[in-house]
Amino acid sequence: MTSQSKYQKKDERVILEVKNLAMPPRLLPVSFSIDAGEIVHLIGPNGSGKSTALSMLSGLFDGDGEINLLGKPIADYDLQMLARMRCYLAQQDRPAFSVGVYHYLSLALSALTEAVPEKIQEALDEVCQALNIADKLTRNIQQLSGGEWQRVRLAAACLQVWPTLNPEAKLLLLDEPAAALDIGQEAAMYKLIRMMAGKGIAVVMANHDLNRSLREADKVMLLKNGSCVAKGAPDDVMTVERLEQTFVTRVQRVEHDGKSCLIFSD
Repeated sequence: MTSQSKYQKKDERVILEVKNLAMPPRLLPVSFSIDAGEIVHLIGPNGSGKSTALSMLSGLFDGDGEINLLGKPIADYDLQMLARMRCYLAQQDRPAFSVGVYHYLSLALSALTEAVPEKIQEALDEVCQALNIADKLTRNIQQLSGGEWQRVRLAAACLQVWPTLNPEAKLLLLDEPAAALDIGQEAAMYKLIRMMAGKGIAVVMANHDLNRSLREADKVMLLKNGSCVAKGAPDDVMTVERLEQTFVTRVQRVEHDGKSCLIFSD
């Protein structure tokens, strides 16, 4: 995948190059590349292979095929270096231990030994303001609602690969990051993701809101039953016929205020 981002002047450096990535039968072979500052959405029905693909891209789970991160096999990176170069946010979970939100966010910076305290505070302020969690810093994570906890997790993920704190950061992997968020919080999340891409971070995320993918993604990969049905620009991939066949439901595409919108029905 090599098109120019909507949101920034393109850095042509390839961050990920993937050849025949697979974990049969959950994911059948698929090849693609992702550039710096590019936002890629993995879309498809439940069980289509989105989470499987993200888990392998993280370098934490083995599968078939080749994954090169900055031209080097991802298996050649140790865990500490992977933690500096990418962040992988799995689907929502909450640890059994109790810890304050501020302490939890600081854990995301544990691999960044050279981070300057003033820059940490600047990044923390910016992320907390973007996700509206500044008033949660003194709370315990066990006292947070589902939506509050998800925003704290998103903040930690972004801080781990925040370029002013971590110049080695290249990649942000998000598995259904909009889970548990209301529409306002979701809008703030997409704005933050766009901000991260604007800083040169490549973002790959599993997503169920197809209208958001149509508007927000630079590229999409449409998966079904472990197979890649299509990949490319949203307008090219997310045709009515292809979406109806993939999701087995009726789809209409309408124009409103100059923007395309998908409507789903039985």
